[in-house]
Amino acid sequence: MTKIYCARWVLPVSSGPIRDGAVAVEGTRVAGVGARAEVSERFPSAVVEELGEAALLPGFVNCHTHLELTAMRGFLEPEEGDFFAWLRKVTASRNERMTGEDLYVSAAWGAVEAVRAGVTCVGDASDAGATTMKALRDAGLRGVVYQEAFGPDARVVAEQYDKAREKIERLRSGETALVTLGLSPHSPYTVAPPLLEKLARYALDEKLPLMMHAAESEAEQALMTEGGGVFAMAYALRGFSFDSPRTTTVRHLADAGVLDTRPLLAHCVRVDEGDIDLLKEFGAGVAHCPKSNAKLGHGRAPLAKMLGAGVNVGLGSDSVASNNVCDLLEESRFALLASRAALETVGGERMLDAQDALRLATRGGASAMNIRHITGALEEGLEADLVAVRLDAAHQTPAYDPASTLVFSSSGRDVLLTVVAGREVFRDGRVTTVDEDELRARVLETVRRLTA
Repeated sequence: MTKIYCARWVLPVSSGPIRDGAVAVEGTRVAGVGARAEVSERFPSAVVEELGEAALLPGFVNCHTHLELTAMRGFLEPEEGDFFAWLRKVTASRNERMTGEDLYVSAAWGAVEAVRAGVTCVGDASDAGATTMKALRDAGLRGVVYQEAFGPDARVVAEQYDKAREKIERLRSGETALVTLGLSPHSPYTVAPPLLEKLARYALDEKLPLMMHAAESEAEQALMTEGGGVFAMAYALRGFSFDSPRTTTVRHLADAGVLDTRPLLAHCVRVDEGDIDLLKEFGAGVAHCPKSNAKLGHGRAPLAKMLGAGVNVGLGSDSVASNNVCDLLEESRFALLASRAALETVGGERMLDAQDALRLATRGGASAMNIRHITGALEEGLEADLVAVRLDAAHQTPAYDPASTLVFSSSGRDVLLTVVAGREVFRDGRVTTVDEDELRARVLETVRRLTA
């Protein structure tokens, strides 16, 4: 069956906006995009869905999340002035206070929030990969779940490598057409250089997408470039030293073979022009997480410089433990305004605009995750991942330009419809794939245990 979605505006992202446009969907794929009259003529027997004063655009790609931490929304705010303390509390709370069931419920609730906000694809970094994969499957989301690996102590590299490989091999059976598996050596400061090299080689050999937190904080920079700072002190207290590369994070990743995997790197706040050149040279993607970076006091990534250099950049909400919401429209607005506040320009010519912001939230994220051939735009033959956003609310009226209205006046709460691979996973104010009321009750029970 063919279905045609019609709206006042269609924004394919890969081409210009279409007034009174339509998108035809057959099975899991986009079958046609164009003016309503043209699409209707091509598919005369199709079922027609009228969305009225709304914009149809590609589903949002949130290329850096931690859905399993959704139950910690607001829980870590007392530690936000001390990143090391914040990390310790995250790790201890997840490992010591949350059961496997709690982690599933937390991830599933994060998936519900995502589809409600028009997110159709996530790049999720997960310590409990199996539960997050199940949560995405149950919600009907598309995603890559990057199973995390840790090991800062070079004395136990073989043991940690075997542990990471065994986890990946167990998780393979959970992959589907929508939910696939990746590998995440957590960060340069939690993975010893020799272990990082082995994991990068493993990802290449197994053709696994690889994601890392990189160049995020002052504490990380001190360890990478000087061998000092809070991480070095913490490791010394645990009885071992971290062999600092004495260079920038990005150069370290190039030397360790990580950039050979064309990885997705989250944050990239502390990068210089040489680092940006390396990102472009190796085809690495960047998950830009401006709200999380600001909330944790890490600073601001040089977004316009990266885009001007041709680096593939998408948007990530990071976990709601460091952002509070999974909302790519809000994230795109924050990214754009922060860039303009810093007087950034692309190539010294222009400031970023609303079209740039929407591209970051859609095609940019797909490109950063190396799945541009699957999703990220409304194009014939791509997967039918799309979102409809109303344009007629009081806070949006008048709407002179649809892209500007979406970025500057709208949020995830204005989403009317979310479609993943042709399946409607959110419409009429409800997620269609899970029982939200029952899941909300389970989340609150998890929170009671977490705070006991």
